[in-house]
Amino acid sequence: MEDIDLEEEDNLNIAVLSGKGGTGKTTISTNLALALGAKYIDCDVEEPNGFLFLKPNIVNTEEVMVEYPVIDEDKCTDCGVCVDVCQFNALASAGNGILLFEKLCHGCGACEIVCKYGALGYGKREVGRIEKGMGHGINCSRGILNIGEPMAVPVIRSILRNLDDGLNIIDCPPGTSCNVVTSLRYADGAILVTEPTKFGLHDLERAVELVDMFSIPFGVIINKDDGRENIVKSYCKDRQIEIIGTVPYSDSIALAYSKGEMLYATQDNRALFDHLAMGLGEVLEWT
Repeated sequence: MEDIDLEEEDNLNIAVLSGKGGTGKTTISTNLALALGAKYIDCDVEEPNGFLFLKPNIVNTEEVMVEYPVIDEDKCTDCGVCVDVCQFNALASAGNGILLFEKLCHGCGACEIVCKYGALGYGKREVGRIEKGMGHGINCSRGILNIGEPMAVPVIRSILRNLDDGLNIIDCPPGTSCNVVTSLRYADGAILVTEPTKFGLHDLERAVELVDMFSIPFGVIINKDDGRENIVKSYCKDRQIEIIGTVPYSDSIALAYSKGEMLYATQDNRALFDHLAMGLGEVLEWT
């Protein structure tokens, strides 16, 4: 793994991910953003919950548009060449015309290229939006995928394509799908959030494999930790994976979470996340 040198980076993007949902990824992301004075970017566009805690005053909203094929019925001969070239099954021949499934289109442009009759063009449609604002003194952004849209990647790309300079905390989608892969393409380092259970370990292993593919530095934060040795700590020790720190199993933390409160607002939890922020800097070795 390569270390991160802030002197060589105009901006530093730290991705926070987990092998599965429910590990506390958004709790860690939002509170670490406050501890670090970083910008918070919610890329879990199918369920962007970070704003429930940060409660920013939204000052800017941008539509996310994608291209999709438009068929000129007067020029189309129903030859089916466009159907054959489409790798995403967005076009189908129905015998009396070409059927278009616009939500499956990836906008690759192949159908337009192969149509020798000039019957295919491209239009644009909205698939989601990006909202930006200020909450708890930090810049906050989130992507929101429109209901019924099957592909989140265009929204994730749109929010990450032009990040502001400085330190950015990227709250990734859960799991290890293409949505997470897209988020990691913009990351300089990563935090893997897990919990000390067999399920947590199983999905942590998948997340480690994914981050290893990008050869970026990373460390682990264990949520709901009881302070004892466990299978996750043993796994990290055996694999020589740095543990950034732990968040204790706590009724007060669970209660604050259930109320949508920021943990960083209380003195004890502020010290906890300041400690995690310091551990993050040590593990990723930025200067």
